Amino acid sequence: MAKWIEDARLIWESLAAAGDPSGWRGLPVGNIGACELRAALRFPGKEQAVLAGFRAALLPKGSRLPEGTGFAVERVDPDGDGRVWLALVRNRHGSVDLFEAMVADVCVALTAGPCDDEPRLLARFLGRIRAWQEFMRKGGLALGPEEEIGLAGELVVLEQVIAAGVPADIALTGWIGPLDGEQDFHLGSGALETKTTISESGFIANFGSLGQLDDSVRSPIYVVAVSMRPGEQGLSLTERVARLRILFAEDLDAPRLFEERLIAARFRDIHADRYSRRFVLISFPAFQVGEGFPRLIAANVPSGVLTATYRVDLRTVPVPRLELRDAVNSLGGL
Repeated sequence: MAKWIEDARLIWESLAAAGDPSGWRGLPVGNIGACELRAALRFPGKEQAVLAGFRAALLPKGSRLPEGTGFAVERVDPDGDGRVWLALVRNRHGSVDLFEAMVADVCVALTAGPCDDEPRLLARFLGRIRAWQEFMRKGGLALGPEEEIGLAGELVVLEQVIAAGVPADIALTGWIGPLDGEQDFHLGSGALETKTTISESGFIANFGSLGQLDDSVRSPIYVVAVSMRPGEQGLSLTERVARLRILFAEDLDAPRLFEERLIAARFRDIHADRYSRRFVLISFPAFQVGEGFPRLIAANVPSGVLTATYRVDLRTVPVPRLELRDAVNSLGGL
């Protein structure tokens, strides 16, 4: 998509040098299946945008369009033809480099799979932008050391969930940790919350809300305790990502869903060299949350307590250690 970006830059520059009308001015940069793409400016502010037009796809009623730091998505009608036109617009103070990276990535997402299904193209367009929305909301920076370990642990669980028989697209749709879900995985009627450590002296897990282990909404909930140790025989975060990309390569929707989650989790290939530490996987038992599991939820804290964060040593919890496969199989509705 490098040539596409170069073409878009040339169009933006040529339009900016033109007069000072009002409304949208744009030129086509190509079609991806039934989706027409234009590089455009909105006057009089000369805001850079990419317009995506769909002939037959419809936005679901009540759809909330993405809006992130530095960009917004708006419903527009540049031709007055009543078609679904969505404008991905760079805000005046938004980073040009990040906006162009997002535009290029969205185009890659649109071409990832069959292009003759307009509703699917529209879903790809919005899904990838929502991933970038989360990426930018979190600061748009590379992962720190603890975040690197945490994401590696979630990828371990994702791979094991699929190995337990859950279809890849369902597992990826249920992986909502990168989207700031209350738990990391919503599967069937239950949930999995992943905690990861490389410590050899204990397993201290941090919980950030009263809702994280509240099984009154989703049940059952399991805490999956992923233990790893540094070692050259293991896998780096980048290598785990590469392995899962190979696993998903032949699936129709999984590659797109996986890339969306990676972006939302702030993993980008331009940062891949930073994640060179290798970790050997030791164990990943699951603990069912309920009677005997130490937790703070709205039902067991004093009246008036609205939020809480707390730490639990998972090596001392007085509940049985279960195989993750058995925990996954117990989640209703799969």
